[in-house]
Amino acid sequence: MKKIVLTGGGTAGHVTPNLALLPSLRERGYEIHYIGSYNGIERKLIEGAGIEYDGISSGKLRRYFDLKNFSDPFRVLKGYGQALHLIKKYRPDVVFSKGGFVAVPVVLAAHHYKIPAIIHESDMTPGLANKICIPSAAKVCCNFPETLAYLPKDKAILTGSPIRKELREGDRLTGLQYAGLSLNQPVILVIGGSLGAVAVNRAIRKILPQLLETYQVIHICGKGNLEEDLIGQKGYVQYEYVDAPLRHLFAAADLVVSRAGANSICEILALRKPNILIPLSANASRGDQILNARSFQKQGFSVLLEEEQATEENLYQAIQNTYQNRRQFVEAMEQSTLSDAIATIMELIAAYAEVE
Repeated sequence: MKKIVLTGGGTAGHVTPNLALLPSLRERGYEIHYIGSYNGIERKLIEGAGIEYDGISSGKLRRYFDLKNFSDPFRVLKGYGQALHLIKKYRPDVVFSKGGFVAVPVVLAAHHYKIPAIIHESDMTPGLANKICIPSAAKVCCNFPETLAYLPKDKAILTGSPIRKELREGDRLTGLQYAGLSLNQPVILVIGGSLGAVAVNRAIRKILPQLLETYQVIHICGKGNLEEDLIGQKGYVQYEYVDAPLRHLFAAADLVVSRAGANSICEILALRKPNILIPLSANASRGDQILNARSFQKQGFSVLLEEEQATEENLYQAIQNTYQNRRQFVEAMEQSTLSDAIATIMELIAAYAEVE
């Protein structure tokens, strides 16, 4: 039996592509282990999928000043030591990393033991964690053609992002019943990401009275971001996080408002959902979501509304226009030629694990 170690964490976007690979890995008989952070969101998701999970120490590597910059390097070193122990213990044939800072010590430990590591970069340009990992990686998968210019030519491969099969199997009626909504009005699905998006939440709630005149709203607002005063509001339902029922909520949605994390927008593309992207601002990030959203806007898949422009009037108008022109967005997405990411990545894994 061939063995694989999966790693990645910090946000759901660093976990869900790994979850998408699990059925194929199981079908091919791999022994699967997962290395993540002690208490990150990945632990609950992976253990819920029935995969053996090991937590290691993790620290964030920052480009800016923070007092934690003095302590986190020691956490990273501790995590590297723990990763060395686990890689030696499991002796996997291959490692697959979806990124995040917890993945850095795992990829470096695999390199130490000469075990091939395949890493996946979701965003347009590589993040700091993956930049550190690239020299130790055998291959680097990516979502956007533009990303190939930022990667070593002998390692880069355009795969797209693995999408969970079950996301494509949602049922509209089940979604509406789960959310307690009716068949008589169109549905907007608002997704702030696994950690929430305060600016998006605030903007949507400001125009909620106007929206509810025409639409129903399913709002995934992130942990700790529920608005108690709106609980029970007719036509509006809010959740901190949704796992298994998400496929049905997607099926129920006529329009999606979302941040522009790469995995999230790849899921929206795969499901052919007209969408408005409100990327995390450059002031609060390295600007990767803005680049992702611009790429999708250029291809005709999405409407881009930068956070600074997401006023009440602009957001409401964008929702109205996108819904009215929803068919043109669907048609553009139907022309997408993104690869079958799961099949492509599984071929890479098999090649490096020497599976017949």
